[in-house]
Amino acid sequence: MTEPAFVAVDWGTSSFRLWLVDHAGQVLAERRSGEGMLAAAKTGFSGVLQSHLAAVEAPAHLPVLVCGMAGAKTGWIEAGYVDTPAPLAAVLKQAARVAGEARDIRILPGIAQRDARAPDVMRGEETQLLGALGLDAAGETLVCMPGTHSKWVRVKGAGVEHFSTFMTGELFSVVSRETILSLAVAGADDAEDVASFKAAVIAAYEAPAFAANLLFGARSRQLLFGGTPSAARERLSGTLIGVELAAGLSGTLPKAGVTLIASGRLAMLYQLAFDVLSVAVTPIDADEAVRRGLSMAAAVIWAK
Repeated sequence: MTEPAFVAVDWGTSSFRLWLVDHAGQVLAERRSGEGMLAAAKTGFSGVLQSHLAAVEAPAHLPVLVCGMAGAKTGWIEAGYVDTPAPLAAVLKQAARVAGEARDIRILPGIAQRDARAPDVMRGEETQLLGALGLDAAGETLVCMPGTHSKWVRVKGAGVEHFSTFMTGELFSVVSRETILSLAVAGADDAEDVASFKAAVIAAYEAPAFAANLLFGARSRQLLFGGTPSAARERLSGTLIGVELAAGLSGTLPKAGVTLIASGRLAMLYQLAFDVLSVAVTPIDADEAVRRGLSMAAAVIWAK
């Protein structure tokens, strides 16, 4: 069996992912759980990490590199930020070490946009950018990173110039569960209504100022013309994603189009949305990007 080189951890707000990685960047073992920052802050970050390290039988001397919300002010330790314009190389140099632990545990910083007109922060996405684009990127890249809080990032060379956060995923969760629209999507199954999704994307992209009206349309359309809960759900999703794309694509679009860093259902939905708007996309798997980014960072931090 290949010898492990380090442990990579992506510690989000609500999720925890750990990989035992060898010197070639290959995954030897993996752990996933719902013990994100919110849960770990109550039970203890060290205990959560140690339980997963034990499960993959990580040697006691093996270092651990963490990205994400474990480095937030309300996380394990505050890992700080690199300010925009932020060279991705600077992220590697500012990893914070967790004191009081027997093994070497480092947490990567996030990136801050200290612009009074558009203040913004990211944690975890900077590592995905590093893994997706590398340290030798050239030209200008527009990156879309879907999620609970989607990020749109303009990268010049290997540096983050500007970014914007959209609460698309969180808004979908709240709107579909806590508003009158929950009645429209109640009982929705796994069936996908691609036509409804695409129509909603186009309508919202063309008239984003009508977002609140278009959202209610998922309910009124169902009442007046019928339709399944799944179709209503796809209309809600398409509307929110369409509004996000209207803002994200409002600037100059690079010749190569958009780099989409996403996994699973989100990758499929955003690809559909870009396709219906005839926007060229280069897809990159988000899980692979964060693992690659952590491996690149570990190689620099623990260079022999």
